[in-house]
Amino acid sequence: RNFCALGVTTRNLYYFGEGVDVYKGGQVVHEGAWRAGAAGAKHGILMPGTIRIGDRYYQEQAPGVALDRGEHVATNATVTTPAGSFKDCLKVKETTPLESGSEYKHYAPGIGLVQDGNLKLVKHGFARK
Repeated sequence: RNFCALGVTTRNLYYFGEGVDVYKGGQVVHEGAWRAGAAGAKHGILMPGTIRIGDRYYQEQAPGVALDRGEHVATNATVTTPAGSFKDCLKVKETTPLESGSEYKHYAPGIGLVQDGNLKLVKHGFARK
């Protein structure tokens, strides 16, 4: 469960925390869960309202729990998934000081997230009644 809000003026998609259910030994533990305003956590930005190459921002700001950072590295990526081929995708490099390495996410205009690391979109569209 993610807690987000869209800024009316900035058009930033703000991130205020997440509820994470992980099962260990048949019990639910909440590893990685955080909420802005609790235990020193602050809101982050999932997606800035204005996209510029090189922009960097904190997506999650929960010390010791989640400190994900995003950096815009391309706006012209083409991504092919089982759901189709998408052009002019935003490519975001994600890092965290809590772990080594980086991951990439791709967002297609008018669609949203189409690839997260090795995970690829398989279907999109409007829900039918």
